[in-house]
Order: sequence, then C-alpha cells, then structure tokens
Amino acid sequence: MSRYRWQMCALLFFATTINYLDRQVLGLLKPLLEQQFDWSETDYSYLVVAFQASYALGLLLFGKLIDRLGTKLGYALCIVVWSLAAIGHAAAHSTFSFLIMRALLGLGESGNFPAAIKAVSEWFPRKERALAVGILTSGTSVGAILAPACVPWLAASYGWQAAFIVTGLTGFVWLLCWQWLYRSPARHTRISPAELAHINADAEPQPTQQIKWRALLGLRATWVFVVGKFLTDPIWWFMLFWLPSYFSSRFALDLKHLGLPLMIVYCATSIGSVAGGWLSSRLIGRGWSVNKARARAMLIMAALALPIGFSSYVDNLWVMVGLLSLAAAAHQGWSANLFTTVADNFPRSQVASVMGIGGTAGSLGGMIFPFIVGLVLEHYKLMGNLSLGYNLIFIVCASSYLMTWVIMQLLMRKAAAVPRHSLQS
Repeated sequence: MSRYRWQMCALLFFATTINYLDRQVLGLLKPLLEQQFDWSETDYSYLVVAFQASYALGLLLFGKLIDRLGTKLGYALCIVVWSLAAIGHAAAHSTFSFLIMRALLGLGESGNFPAAIKAVSEWFPRKERALAVGILTSGTSVGAILAPACVPWLAASYGWQAAFIVTGLTGFVWLLCWQWLYRSPARHTRISPAELAHINADAEPQPTQQIKWRALLGLRATWVFVVGKFLTDPIWWFMLFWLPSYFSSRFALDLKHLGLPLMIVYCATSIGSVAGGWLSSRLIGRGWSVNKARARAMLIMAALALPIGFSSYVDNLWVMVGLLSLAAAAHQGWSANLFTTVADNFPRSQVASVMGIGGTAGSLGGMIFPFIVGLVLEHYKLMGNLSLGYNLIFIVCASSYLMTWVIMQLLMRKAAAVPRHSLQS
C-alpha cells in the first residue's frame, strides 16, 4: 500500500506553520512597535480584536466557500489573501493602518483550519485522523518556534518591515507546491488502489443535497464543538499574543533574549499536538469507541493544563517556561482531538462549514478575552504590579479546559441527537 496520504498531511503541516509564522510577527515586535507608535496595552488589544473579529467573519465565509469550491481552490484563495496581508504590514505607518492589515490577515488566515480538516476527512480513515490532525496542528507550534528564531534577527538586521515581508512571501512558495501536488484521493494518479481502499474503509454515504446551516445547528455535535472552541481558543490566543510581553515585563527580557524561552514553549506544543492525536488513535486501536477515546484524551490534556495556575509562586524564569510549556502542549493536544470530532461526526461535504461555525465561536471568545486581558493588565500596570495581573489571567487559563470538558460531556449526555437523514434539506 502506498502512503501518499502522509505527503498530503505534510503539505497541510507546512501551510499551518506559515499561518502561525505570519500571525506571530506582530506579537514579537510589540515591544519595539509600541515605542515607535506609542501603543498602550489597550491599543494593542484593539489590534488583537481586529484580527479576531475578521477571523470570526472569515470562518463563516470561507467555511461555506471551501465546501463549495473544494479543498484545493478554497485553500489556495485563503493563502493568497493572508500572504498579501502579511506583507502589507510593512507599509503600515499608523495604528489605524496596522489595524486594517490585521483585519485582512485574520480574514485570510481563517480559512486554514476549515480547509485542512476537510482535507484530512478526505484523505484519512477515522482511526488515523486524530494523528493526522495532531501533525498538521503541530505546525502552529513550529510556526511559533520559527518566528522568535528569525523575526527578531530580521528586525534587528534589516528593520521591522523586513520581518513582515520575508515571512509573508513564504506563503507563495507553499502555494506553488500545493497547486502542483494536491488532488482528491479518487483523482490522484500517485495513490495505489490499496491506499484508496484504506482511506475509504469506514467512509459513510455522503448527502446528495446541499446541507443548510440550520440543520447543522440542530446537531448536538455542532454545539459540543462550538462550546469547546468558544471557551478554550482564547487561552491559545493569549499565549500567542501576550507571552513575549509577559517575559519582557516579568523577567526583563529584551527583544534579543526573548527567542529561547518562546522557542522552548512552542516546541513543547508540537509534542503535545502529536501526542494528543496519537493517544486517542491508540485508544481507538485498542477497541475504544471514537467518542470515548476523544473524551478521555481531552480529559488528560485538561489535567495537564492545571499547574499553570500556580504561576504566582514561581520566580524562576525556567520553571515558568516549564509550566507554560506544559500548558501550551496540553492545549494543542486538546485541540487535535477537538478538531477531529468534526471529521468524526459530520459528512465530508460539510466539515469546512462546521469548522467555520465552531471557529467563529472560538474567535468570538478570542475577541472578548483580549478586552478583559487588556483591562486587567492596564489596571495592574498603573498600580505598579503587572505580575499580579498576569497571575490572575493564568489562573483562568489553568481552569478553563477542565470546566469546558465537563460542560461538553453534559451537553453530549443531555442533548437529543438529530437523525442523520435530517441533514439533507
């Protein structure tokens, strides 16, 4: 049997890497740009919210559009939009122009996960999907690792504009590879009949008619996914956008010394992403039901996030790096399984649409949380105790996953399932 499906997974991994590389640049340059443009913590939170708002809107638009255009064309459209927006940051000359570029970046980047998870549902059987999703979502970690490795150097050597231009151009390199290599399994000439049969081994009949959103919103699996995204996505956004500032304020690290702590944290997320996907796939291989395996893996990840709540007792930089690494790894392991529930419970033709609905909920949570973070940090900064503000936020981060897991389980038990035939409307 050929293994061409893993080459497709590699393509998805690299796209996700570029996606997170591009969005991380602003957070890394925050200490520099807030001096040049006189940003307050509240100003910076507006930039984060602009990204999140357009990301939420884009998820609704691109989720449905990708299902209509197909994975190949839909993914290509997304990366063109976000790569042009990433490069456009270099031309920004005011807070407002940065806000516009962040909005365009969020719009384009919103299509990444709907397209990627749709591709996984096309190319992998259920027992391999969580591992495949874990691998591709580890690209978020690699992108976050590459960013502190190269962005500060680019900014210090060639100016902050160069950091946006160079990272933005990588998307067009990936686009050439995507157009050359990607096809659906049934149409691909490099896939063997044995691999095609393996991919379709547990495939269910697909609806012959277009499924409307109101039918999707009537499914309990949709609302379980929505709750999971709404309550836990903001934690990842906080880690992505505020960790450089946190290390800078609490441990007095300048732009040149931020790289190593951030690289360690984001390297751990790669391990968590793959391990979380592997765990549930392993449990399924041992005979567990798909839903039970996903739930158990997510419970373990929720428990691993709890120690970050004790950050107020930590004064050593590297101990704090360890706690953050564990929490970030737990988040990615959680997300690998949460994403896979969509491919498990919905027909392939609607995976991107459901991803868009849940992703929008996650982005709405990500819009609300930055406002709270900005207000809390601004308050404690004026009081001269910014570390206390961060400690309170870390307590919220630590408890969010376990609380969300409990709510998701209650929804799964109490909500009535909608018959699958009702999707065809």
